[in-house]
Amino acid sequence: MSFRPSATRLKGLAPSSQAWLSRHYRDPYVKQRLSHPDNYRSRSAFKLLELDDRWGRWLTKRDVNAVVDLGAAPGGWSQVVAGKMGWTERDVIQRSASPNGPPTAKRKSAGTGLGPKESVKMEQSGSWSSFGGEQADSASAEAAADDPAAAGPKGRGTVIAVDILPMRRIPGVQTLQTDFLSPKAATLIAAMLATPSNPDGKADIVLSDIAENFSGNGIRDSASSLEVCSAVFQFAARHLRTAQDIGRPRGGVLLLKHFMHPLLQQFRKEKLEPNFKDVKFIKPDASRAGSSEGYWLCQGWKGIHDP
Repeated sequence: MSFRPSATRLKGLAPSSQAWLSRHYRDPYVKQRLSHPDNYRSRSAFKLLELDDRWGRWLTKRDVNAVVDLGAAPGGWSQVVAGKMGWTERDVIQRSASPNGPPTAKRKSAGTGLGPKESVKMEQSGSWSSFGGEQADSASAEAAADDPAAAGPKGRGTVIAVDILPMRRIPGVQTLQTDFLSPKAATLIAAMLATPSNPDGKADIVLSDIAENFSGNGIRDSASSLEVCSAVFQFAARHLRTAQDIGRPRGGVLLLKHFMHPLLQQFRKEKLEPNFKDVKFIKPDASRAGSSEGYWLCQGWKGIHDP
């Protein structure tokens, strides 16, 4: 199969766009994604696979039973996590006979908070539920009662994917379409995590591959990256289980994408290093060489924090 863009596809595009497309389709990870049997939705899935495989297989520990993927769309990382936890398409098909039929689309209002007219759309491992306004409070009980670990013989634990963008269903993944910073989202995520097999409602791993759109202004872009990192850290401080509670020195993991800048190094020293047993900077091979992105793999959450 050829992955080279056709002449028809390139015709009419600006030279810079043509060059980008040409590089994109020559990318070995793009080719691998298009031919991989797991049909990963994004090239970044190979970054997560590499980070887990080369740095201790922290994602595949047997005591990992709850994972939250922030900024998850289109779902490549959530696919990897669900696969590591044994979820298959069969598990979803067995649970997809919802008496209410397909979900009803709802408008999501602009802004980061969830006001009384805004909506949250949640998919729970094969059956859809939509929540808006005051209905969101009653969603907590329903989410808490739904334990994916009891759904089938293969999948285990809870995987939650959160994004403001819609996502197609992924086997074994509960999706929440909202801003993870909103108070309503925090309540729902805590309820979704609090299953019979995970009564304290904490996550063992928090993942973030979030990146703001670049403006081209270095000061503004570095400030935006710092803002994202700070928000994700605050989320982890609320929802991440400590290494002591897990019973493993490197338990309680935060994987955080960032863009290299002195401001971000200060954030690492002030927030990450005091609160995790081990913090590594990693630029995986799957990350494009020309990109300034990197990842902090933070292991051993101490739970002593000032978010």
